[in-house]
Amino acid sequence: MKTVGVLGGMGPEATILLMQKVIRAVPARDDADHVPLIVHQNPQVPSRIKALIDGGGEDPGPTLARMARDLEAAGAGALAMPCNTAHHYAPAVASATSLPFLDMLELTAASLADRGAHRIGMLASPATRLARVFEAPFARHGLTPVFLPDDSGILALIRAVKAGEAVAGLGPRLADEAGALVGLGADHLLVACTELSLMTDALPAQVPHTDSLDCLTAAIVGFARGQ
Repeated sequence: MKTVGVLGGMGPEATILLMQKVIRAVPARDDADHVPLIVHQNPQVPSRIKALIDGGGEDPGPTLARMARDLEAAGAGALAMPCNTAHHYAPAVASATSLPFLDMLELTAASLADRGAHRIGMLASPATRLARVFEAPFARHGLTPVFLPDDSGILALIRAVKAGEAVAGLGPRLADEAGALVGLGADHLLVACTELSLMTDALPAQVPHTDSLDCLTAAIVGFARGQ
């Protein structure tokens, strides 16, 4: 079984959720059947929101590159980063080591195409939109992103999760944002912020959805098991 290094802490609960998903994805009979992970849980990574939305924050790239090198030194065989927006800095991570980088955005775009999706309702941080991180992978797979004209409500939800608000009370607000995207013509919803991955149960059951964190989970398990 190969070991995967996780650049975590963006945010902390989302990283824990990824670990839980990896555990649940393996039909284990004993501890040794599970995927070995080395998790760099670093909530001190400079804010992607401040850097990409506010425009005055510290560049997260050097910190993420150092984390990648730390994980390589610790024995990781591949790298994974459970933060969609942070993939704006994926080139800095990928070039910091010789390890393969499990690109969550490319994995997600491929999965959406395989499911026959076309117009993708983006439940994502405004920073993801501003940095256009999904533009290239979506173009490669013939997908069209659908963003809300005003995504401040989604940003407020993300900030609430980071501030420790109970996700059970936030779910109806996420459902409203999802409904607005469907009203704009989205035929498939994409949970493209790992904070929002904590409340996918609130999404409307009649509309198909994909969680990018699930796409990364499958890739981690596949790599670890040599598939």
